[in-house]
Formats: sequence, structure tokens, C-alpha cells
Amino acid sequence: MTRTMPTPPPPAKQMLSEQVHTQLRTAIMRGRYAPGDALKPQDLAGQYGVSLAVVREALVRLVGEGLAERLTNRGFAVPAVSAHRWQQIGEARRTIEPVLLRMSIERGDLDWESAVRAAHHRLARTPAFSPPDGQYYTEEWAEAHRTFHRTLVQGCANPVLLETFDRLWDASELARRLSAHRNPERDGSDEHRRLEEAALARDADTAVAILTRHLTLTTDALTEHEE
Repeated sequence: MTRTMPTPPPPAKQMLSEQVHTQLRTAIMRGRYAPGDALKPQDLAGQYGVSLAVVREALVRLVGEGLAERLTNRGFAVPAVSAHRWQQIGEARRTIEPVLLRMSIERGDLDWESAVRAAHHRLARTPAFSPPDGQYYTEEWAEAHRTFHRTLVQGCANPVLLETFDRLWDASELARRLSAHRNPERDGSDEHRRLEEAALARDADTAVAILTRHLTLTTDALTEHEE
């Protein structure tokens, strides 16, 4: 029997969906939609001047990234702030990422070391908050932060495990940005510096301990206010 391959979406529709996805993602991450707010496809289609199919495709991508949830018979919504949900995400990251970091320290070569150093340099030199109010992380810093953490673990050289990292990162991104404003005294820059130093020193035990505490602080900053 000949298997019929699915027909890819037309390029124009794909481009529109990408644009809507990017704009919605930015709006959610910058707090324009509060946790629990409805994301109504029909309203969004009118707002962006696109079809319902384009909006639904963008929303499905956001669901996959953990930045939206699909409600039974009620469309889509921004994930509600839930201490239990963030604890689950935090537990998953504390289970997976230290393992990947240890593997990276054991397997990473000189190119990996150079990439970690470069990623940390960019992160340290990128302003975290945008003027004048400094309320939300800049997109440049958010990307530099993701790149640094991704580079730390990519030395594991296991694409399947790295896909798991990517999914968990996307699911936790909204929680992480919220946590920054719950604990403004936290010195994340120092945490990143010590993490880089331990990784490049090939001190797996110290690096794993620093990473675990780093992830725990993010989770605790949210859950202590939601219980």
C-alpha cells in the first residue's frame, strides 16, 4: 500500500502563521495577556487580519511551547498561574538538566568549551531589562539566556535528550520571566558566572549543584506566592 504524505501548507499561509505566532508569543511573554486570559481565535483573526486557520495554527504551536493551553469546547487560553504546575515543570528540569550537564562536561570537546565561554560572554554583556520601566526582560537577553543554558548541555551530543530540554525550556519560559519580578534581589548574573566557571573547570559535581539551586530558586520564587 502506498502511503500518502500530508500536503504541506501553502508558503503564504505558513508565513502568516509564523508572523501571528511571533506576535502572540511576544504579547504573552510581555504580560499583555494575564494568566488565564482567553485566546479567542475569531477575535485574534480580526485583530491580525488573517483567517481562522492561520490563527489556529499559531495557537497550536503556542500550546506545544507551553505558552497556551487548549480548553475542552472553550478554545485556547494563557496557562493559569498554578504553584502545582510550576512545581511539576521545575521538578522535570531539575531531573533532566543536571544529567545533561554532567554528560556535557564528560563528553564536551574544545569547541564546546569555546561555545560555552562565548555564550556566557554574550549573556553577561546583554542588558536584561529594557528602559524606561525595566519591567520585562528584553528579547535579546531572553535569547542569550536560552542560548547559554542550551550550550551548556549540548555537549551531551544526544539529540533526543536535547529535544526534551527544548520542550521543558519552552514550558518554563513564562514561569521564569514571572519569577524575576517576584525575587528582584536575586543575583542571576553571579549564578551564571559560577555555572560557567564550574563547567569549564570540568567540575561536574559543583556545576550540577549550582544548576540545581539555580532552577530551584526560579521555581520557589513563584510557588511561595501562589500557595
